[in-house]
Amino acid sequence: MQVSSDENDIPTHWYNILGDLPFDLPPDLPPESSAASDEQLKLQLPLALVRQSTSRERNIPIPPEVRDRYRAWRSTPLIRAERLERSLGTQAQIWFKYEGGNASGSHKLSTAIAQAYYYAAAGAKRLVTGTGAGQWGTALAIGCQAFGLECKVYMVGTSFRQKPYRKTIMQVYGADVVPSPSPDTASGARLLNEGRMDAGNIAFAVTEALEDALANDGSQLSVGSGESYSILHSTVIGLEARTQSERLGIRPDVVIASLGAGSNFGGIAFPFLQDRLRGTSEVRCISVEPSACPKLTRGVYRYDYTDGSGITPLQKMYTLGHRFRTAGMHAGGLRYHACSKLVSALRHHGLIEAVAYPQTDVFASAVLFSRLEGILPAPESAHAVHAAIQEAARARDAGTAPVILFCLSGHGMFDLSAYAQYLDGQMEDVEVTDEDIRASLEALPTVLEPTA
Repeated sequence: MQVSSDENDIPTHWYNILGDLPFDLPPDLPPESSAASDEQLKLQLPLALVRQSTSRERNIPIPPEVRDRYRAWRSTPLIRAERLERSLGTQAQIWFKYEGGNASGSHKLSTAIAQAYYYAAAGAKRLVTGTGAGQWGTALAIGCQAFGLECKVYMVGTSFRQKPYRKTIMQVYGADVVPSPSPDTASGARLLNEGRMDAGNIAFAVTEALEDALANDGSQLSVGSGESYSILHSTVIGLEARTQSERLGIRPDVVIASLGAGSNFGGIAFPFLQDRLRGTSEVRCISVEPSACPKLTRGVYRYDYTDGSGITPLQKMYTLGHRFRTAGMHAGGLRYHACSKLVSALRHHGLIEAVAYPQTDVFASAVLFSRLEGILPAPESAHAVHAAIQEAARARDAGTAPVILFCLSGHGMFDLSAYAQYLDGQMEDVEVTDEDIRASLEALPTVLEPTA
């Protein structure tokens, strides 16, 4: 069953969860040392996005120019996975919001369009970013093309080599794409000279992007997931899903999404979590991460850098440490060492749940879902598929019939090498030991936390 897309479902405002939180977020702190001044870092962000990150206004208007661009693919369909339900023998209803039907192939375009609009309005000429698996880089390339901006993308080297056609589609939209570490920055060249071409991760790609942006006039850094404004823009997903589910007369009991830094999870979960914060719902919101990068399930709630170099301000968040490196996993968009300070605070206060799964189990569920429902999930989205299957199986065993909603945040058509490895029996689970985490956490900055 599919709820047809309706332009009237596109919201006129984004939902700002800060307007409903019963607590304040811990403040950002200056880095211990930085090659960039505070003033340089502040100039990287348009004032409109700064205001969106701190405002307590519950509903933030979507500019007409952004909403007009949204019409190219929004609203997105809400689909019931009835064949999957029958296969599992569950009485649970399983619904998914499908975000893969746009040119970028993922949910990332909702904030990329908004950010490109605000940066262009503020006078930027060129945006620079880091990307993991490439969904964010692709989305930003499209956003920049829409609003007349140049685009430079530093893509994590492992994903750059695994997913060559991600580079191609970014180039279609005019972006300059290089693998990270790259020779284009001093920090990247240093790693390459040390023979560490596979040392990159998304945090380091952001480090290179920031270095590039600071060195070139008219260039500014754009970040796709962890910041509060990127989650804000992504709430169009959950707002549409809530409108569609109300039309159907259903009310999700469980909302699930994969977790990289937070935009996918917050985008679908926050509009439903609003009802829980107001005491009108007991909805469970579950974030799903890979067991190879388990920041919410095994990390610590501490101040850490959002990049890998110690340049950026410190944020209090669940983290494995900015020196944490993940190897051998295919969900490149979930490799980030930490999690949005907003999602982290919700986890700390017990308002959301977190689970982690190994990649072989995740790919098994992705293949099952694809065969039954006809959509090949991205490896990142497959984590939400797997968690939804686990919830439905538990409901079957308990004799309950919850309504389960998950975000299928992107398609996997650029990830066929990962599926080939799984189908050929060559995929292995990545084991992260307590010692691995402990060693990474030793590099956390030592700060005196502000008192409440």
